[in-house]
Amino acid sequence: MSKILMRFTGVGGQGVLLAGEIFAAAKIKAGGHGLKTATYTSQVRGGATVVDIQLDDKEIYYPYANDGEIDFMLSVAQKSYDLFKDGVSKGGTIVVDPNLVHPTDEDRKTWNIHEIPIITIAKEEVGNVITQSVVALAIANTMMKALDKDQLIEVMLSKVPAKVHDVNKKAYELGEKYAKADMA
Repeated sequence: MSKILMRFTGVGGQGVLLAGEIFAAAKIKAGGHGLKTATYTSQVRGGATVVDIQLDDKEIYYPYANDGEIDFMLSVAQKSYDLFKDGVSKGGTIVVDPNLVHPTDEDRKTWNIHEIPIITIAKEEVGNVITQSVVALAIANTMMKALDKDQLIEVMLSKVPAKVHDVNKKAYELGEKYAKADMA
């Protein structure tokens, strides 16, 4: 695998940081190098947040993703989308929750935009809105083919309480299902 740069954006409290932590830990466990770098705006709860995730087989020497080099971004908040979309390479992939993020026509010409209702899936199909980070994790991994699914799920389960393992497995499966359907 060559280097993969991903960015998850949202607002404070949406769980984008957890998804980044899981990706980085899973890559390290698989014998590579993984790094997540989080940035918060002045308001923690409700303020724009971004986590950049670097996955590489080689050592990572710089903790931040350079703007214009990010392969994939997932966003569940308009203000974060607007602030951080320009970091994605031209022709890169951006996944947005269409109930919360509205790309412009110009954005659609610049990037490969997919609309998947991440929060609705977590809330209505999984039955637990907190699982949105796992739905997002599955979408990103499916679209980017970043890591072995079973290894990623194993690490994800190690980061959440045992009592919510089943609901998080369901969230992963639904995220994967929606990503595959959207890519078809």
